This record gives sequence, C-alpha cells and structure tokens, in this order.
Amino acid sequence: KLDYLNLACFFIDSRGRGVIGGSPYHVDHKPFRELDEIVGHAVRALYLNCGAADIYAETGDKSLFDALMRLWHSMTERKMYITGGVGSRHEGEAFGEDYELPNARAYAETCAAIASFMWNWRMLLVTGDGRFADIMELALYNGILSGISLDGEHYFYVNPLADRGKHRRQRWFECACCPPNIARLIASLPGYFYSTSEDGIWIHIYAGNTAEIEYKGARITLIQRTDYPWSGDIEVSVNPEKPVEFSLFIRIPGWCGEAQVRVNGERIEDISKRIERGYIRVHRLWESGDKINISLAMPIEKIVSHPRVIENNDRVALKRGPIVYCLEKADNPGFDVWDIILPNDAPLSAHYAPELLGGVVIIRGEGLVINADAFGRRLYARRKDVKYEARRVNFTAIPYYAWANREEGPMTVWLRSPEKLL
Repeated sequence: KLDYLNLACFFIDSRGRGVIGGSPYHVDHKPFRELDEIVGHAVRALYLNCGAADIYAETGDKSLFDALMRLWHSMTERKMYITGGVGSRHEGEAFGEDYELPNARAYAETCAAIASFMWNWRMLLVTGDGRFADIMELALYNGILSGISLDGEHYFYVNPLADRGKHRRQRWFECACCPPNIARLIASLPGYFYSTSEDGIWIHIYAGNTAEIEYKGARITLIQRTDYPWSGDIEVSVNPEKPVEFSLFIRIPGWCGEAQVRVNGERIEDISKRIERGYIRVHRLWESGDKINISLAMPIEKIVSHPRVIENNDRVALKRGPIVYCLEKADNPGFDVWDIILPNDAPLSAHYAPELLGGVVIIRGEGLVINADAFGRRLYARRKDVKYEARRVNFTAIPYYAWANREEGPMTVWLRSPEKLL
C-alpha cells in the first residue's frame, strides 16, 4: 500500500530537521542522504538503515543507496569487532569514534549484531553482493550466537571480547530486548538461507536443511548435507519436480582462499576467475538427483587489527572459517589466559571435540607465559632492570560464541604475539 511507503519515506526524510532534537545520538544531526559516518545508538541506527534499504528496494532512490554504502563502509572498516559485534560504548549503547574498539569494556549489544544481520540481509537482496552475506555470517556465528547460552535459557546483553570471569549470562533483564530478539532470529533463520531473482536461485547460508522453492512454475527441492561450520564440505542435491533450466548462485565466502565446486562429479575449472561478487553461477538444465559438491578450505588463520585499534597492537586472534576463537580458563587451568604469548611460528591444529560444548572444533597450540613475579610488587620499572622469564604451555581455544557456559574464569579473544619475543 502506497501509504506505508510514504510513511517510511517521511521517517527517513525527517532526519536532520531537528524533529527529534538534532542529536547525532538520534541520527538527527544531518539529512539521511548526507550521512557519511555511522553514529548514535547502535541498534536504532541500524534499524533505521534497514528502513532506508527497504525504501531503496521499492523506489531505486540511488541517493539512499549511496548513503547506505557510506555507512556500511564506516561500520565494517572502522567500527566493527572481529566478531561482527558493533556499538562499542556503554554510554548510550552507541557507536564510538573510528577504531574505538576496546575488548574488556566492549558493549557490542546482542541486539546490535542482530540489527547488523538484518541490515546486511537487505543490502544483499538489493545488490547480490556476497560482502553483505559475509557480514551476516560473521555476526551470526560470533556476535549473535554468543548472546544465548547452550541451554537456551540464559542471555548476554553485552558481549565483551575479554573478561576476568565475572561477566555471566542472565535469565532475564529489566530491559529485555535481547532474549526475544535472538529467539526471533534463530526461529526465522530458514528464511535467510536462500533467495530468488530473475536470474536464478541463490544459496547464502550453509547448514543442513531441506527447502522447497517455487521457481519458473516448478517446485524445486534443495537438500544441503554438511557439518558446516566445522567442515567446509557441502553437498547440495537439486530436485526439481520436472527438468527446468535456471542458474544456481553458490556463495564462496570472502574468508575462503581456496574453493572447489563439482557438479555431478565434474569439477568447475578456474573457479577463482568465475567468482562474481562472492558467488559462482552454475547455469544448466537441472534434473532431479543432480548434485553439487562444494569444498571450502578452512585453515586456521591469525588475524590482526588495523594499527589504530590500540588495544590490539602486537596481538592476533584465531579464526577458522567463519568462527572466531577465544581462550578460556576452563580449558587452560594452568595459567592466566590474559598472560599468554603466541609465537609467530607456533604450531596450531584443529580437532573436533564431540563431547565439548555440544560438539565443536577446537584449536590446540603452544604458547609462552611470562612469569609476572619478576616484577615483584612494582607497577612500573625501567625496561633494563627487568629480566623476563617465560615458560612454554599448551593451550586450547574454543569458539567465542561458546564461552561462559562453564565455570567462571578469564577469557580473551586477542592474544599477544609480538614480532620480537622477550
């Protein structure tokens, strides 16, 4: 109904006119089409962007799209945690300055990560660009999923990337936006796996599922079989009720440096040259029983921050596929995980642990722990007066989303890894 569209346009066009006070916190400091930096209350700012994206989808107003892209770059390049969490400030539950991304004092509200997921979904639909699917996936498996306990009954409102062990999920909150929001998103996830366009059917999210899609007058059943995100091997069965010609767009995540795709056993050659905006297009006459096998390499990666993220200088985070990892005391009782140093040449290995935290892939490695007793009772000392001593330790890293499901204890995502040790 046109009245609804006009009302949505009114809400966007009212920004920057002082209607709600003219504050950056309310994104009222300038007209929406002139925005170039993501600011304000993180959740509400991103829901506002969702509305603007919906208007663009209906009207094709390029000035809205251009503003949305400027805001997207502002968020993803300067104001987003490695977990996909956003909104670093406790004060105002707001976005901070560029590169203001503290770890232990991160706010990173669960609702903000969900709002980012929803905004990126809309941007994906209007562009077909896999960059937006990458942010959806990053937020989903890390900054969103951390917001709910493994038993499904306890919740995080905020999601720090380091903690001394006192931050625990709660059964409920006085301001209880996050629990129903994450429940809503998880319940609605099947609606985000696929989409259709005039060009074909798009696969955005990998997980075991069966979907029935009406396309070109035919009912097409797609079946995914996979242990993703622990494994990068995915089998997709394509079962149209009758032979039908169309394109299937297969997502190759931005984090994946090596991928293979086979159709009925035949390998697609030069796949890197065929990726367009994060997707491989396979066009053919599809018949029931056709199979696509996708293999996404998942090496353990050491991730570094932009040097202006001061807290993360000389630190790395561990990531495998879409999953960000952390160290927690429960798996590393012999030392304080905040003290560990990861040498550049430290061997790392991934192992599936079916009995741990509902079944997860863990990362094992070897690091160093400095003997803090060398400092004695001093808080500061001249560098030349201190002789550092370190011992070797074995460590285990778990997926960040699964932390704080056991006993209390320190946790950290970012590990010290200086170019020169001691």
